[in-house]
Amino acid sequence: MKFIIDEQLPYTLCDFLRAQGYDAVHVNALRSGQRMSDETISERSIAEKRVVISKDIDFLKRFLIKQEPYKLLFVTTGNIKNSQLLALFETNFSILLRELSINDVVEISQTAIVVLI
Repeated sequence: MKFIIDEQLPYTLCDFLRAQGYDAVHVNALRSGQRMSDETISERSIAEKRVVISKDIDFLKRFLIKQEPYKLLFVTTGNIKNSQLLALFETNFSILLRELSINDVVEISQTAIVVLI
């Protein structure tokens, strides 16, 4: 499984995914001076079969309307410390992988993992 991490999430999440052996890129490392649009991120996600990890509800709306990006891990934790976010991913990573292998949109919050689509 490959991932693309949206700009409002920390680089350390990308580092965590790589340490687990996954191909992960952060959008800030891909852009050349300008912010990457959601459309560009979605196109890259589809072309490379990457799961978008984002807090941006626009990606959820985009999936409901256009069936893109390729897959979405929607993070609804609110503002938490990076260490708390990483701990949440560490604790739930095997569940997230399983759900993303069979579903298109999965939400993770501080209290639950929910399959949306």
